[in-house]
Amino acid sequence: MDKMLYLGMSGAKQNMLEQQSHANNLANVSTTGFKRDFAQARSMPVFGQGNPTRAYAMTENPATDTAAGPLMETGRKLDVAINGPGWLSVQTPQGDEGFTRAGSLRLDVNGILRNGEGDPVMGNGGPVAVPPYDDIQIGKDGTVSIVPKGGGAGDLVEVDRLKLVNPPQGSLEKGVDGYMRRKPDAALDGPEPPDAAVRLENGFLEGSNVNAVEEMIANMELSRQYEMQVKVMQTADSNSEAAARLLQNL
Repeated sequence: MDKMLYLGMSGAKQNMLEQQSHANNLANVSTTGFKRDFAQARSMPVFGQGNPTRAYAMTENPATDTAAGPLMETGRKLDVAINGPGWLSVQTPQGDEGFTRAGSLRLDVNGILRNGEGDPVMGNGGPVAVPPYDDIQIGKDGTVSIVPKGGGAGDLVEVDRLKLVNPPQGSLEKGVDGYMRRKPDAALDGPEPPDAAVRLENGFLEGSNVNAVEEMIANMELSRQYEMQVKVMQTADSNSEAAARLLQNL
């Protein structure tokens, strides 16, 4: 009976973990630049004394779906979306380099360009700093240009260029903060090199690539599987009680 109970318990636990992954995807269906996480389950044999006759379920997040989301026009000059493959480079609170496709940018009181999370956006030599201006433009290649305060319309000055990168897709993994980074076995000795082929669309934002209907259906299926695992545990408990009664009557 203990084997039946253990299998039901491990299956129910992993169903709950996989539901959490799909629920997180669903919660970010409207998050700019969000990339949904995959989830899969597989059986794992239990090794120990005796033969490995038991197996338990294990849920894991094997990868992140890096497919592009839909482009949404905003008309805002500091909103940018990656057109095709590539990533924006930002400086994370930990001081390392993170990659994102969420291009809702803003300037703080010191003129530092930051993303929606408040982290500095990287340029050619570090975080992008913008002096006072009357007008600002971000080109398709990431060039940040301004008309200085008090200048004329033709006095366009280039101040920096957004660092756009395009590391191999298989080398990336998502961190708990939502930023993509290189996997430890694919890490570089220095910072990620910029890629001049990456292009931006100014006045647009990239939406989430989560399909709400697919995520809801997956959660419904997992909920039914969870109920089935609970019934297995209840049946194991009933069988154990029936066996105990039989032994008492002997």
